[in-house]
Amino acid sequence: MTLLTSVYGTFRARVVAAHLEDEGFDVQLRGALDSPYALTVGDMARIDVYVPDDQLDDASLVLLATEVDESDVILDDDRPPIRDPHVPRRWVALLVLFVVIAGPIALVLRWY
Repeated sequence: MTLLTSVYGTFRARVVAAHLEDEGFDVQLRGALDSPYALTVGDMARIDVYVPDDQLDDASLVLLATEVDESDVILDDDRPPIRDPHVPRRWVALLVLFVVIAGPIALVLRWY
């Protein structure tokens, strides 16, 4: 078995392994899989994904294609940002302006 990649977190490791197994690869996960520690960070959360030597190139290609597909989804998102129709921006701007101007004036008048 040869190291294909390392991922962080049990969920991500299982997703990668399931995707590779679905493509017909033999996969082994080694590392902090099902760790007794609930919160793992850094190297404590690293899980190594291994495949047989003869499947390494093909599995690398599958992972690369998956990353490209995921980046296309992110870059092709042309939807406009969601705005709350109940709070127009001009009212928020007016409220901030009022607080910035009226706040110091109220403090000055209070001292006199």
